[in-house]
Amino acid sequence: MIETTETSARRGVPLWLQMLIWVGLVALLVLVGVTLAKRQKGTVQPGQAIPDFTLPLFKGYEYGGKTEFKLSDFRGKVVALNFWASWCKPCEQEAAELQAAWEYYEPTGQVVFIGADYVDTEPEARIYLQKYGITFPNGPDMATRVSQLFRMQGVPETYFIDKTGVLRYVQIGPFASLDEIRQQVDKLLAE
Repeated sequence: MIETTETSARRGVPLWLQMLIWVGLVALLVLVGVTLAKRQKGTVQPGQAIPDFTLPLFKGYEYGGKTEFKLSDFRGKVVALNFWASWCKPCEQEAAELQAAWEYYEPTGQVVFIGADYVDTEPEARIYLQKYGITFPNGPDMATRVSQLFRMQGVPETYFIDKTGVLRYVQIGPFASLDEIRQQVDKLLAE
C-alpha cells in the first residue's frame, strides 16, 4: 500500500510534533532532576558562611529596639536560630529549654537566640509564645524565605552560627535538655 499525505495525517500526531514533545519532556526531566539534587544538597552546610538574611520580628519580641533581625548586624555574637510552629508538638518539648538558655546567655550580650515561626498564623504564634513564656526575639518566616535558605527538613530545627557568620551545628528535632543547648553555645563562645 502506498502511503499518502492524507493517510499519514489521519494516523495521528506528525513526526516533528512528536519529536518536539519528547525533547520538551527530556528537558523537563533534567530540570526536575537538577532541582531535586540541589534541594537535597542544601544551600548552607556546617562550615559554610551563611548568606545574610532578614527576619521581621513580632511586636513585643523586638531586639535592641529593632523590628527586624538581620544576621549581619550580629557579627561578633553567637546566634542560635530556632525554627518552630505553634502546631508542632516536638517544639513544645524544647520550648522551656530554649527559654532557659536565652535567660542564661542574654545578660552576657554575646549570644542571641532568634525564633522563626514557620507556616503559622500570628495569633496562634503569639498564643504559643505566651503559653511557654518565650521572651527571646521571634518573628514570622514570611513566605518561608529563611527556612528555604537553610533547606529546613521540618520543625523544630536549630542552627548555631558562630561569631563570623559560619554555620557550625544543626539540631534537627527537639533538644532533650538545657545541657545540650549549652554545650553547643559554649563551644562557639570558647573560640
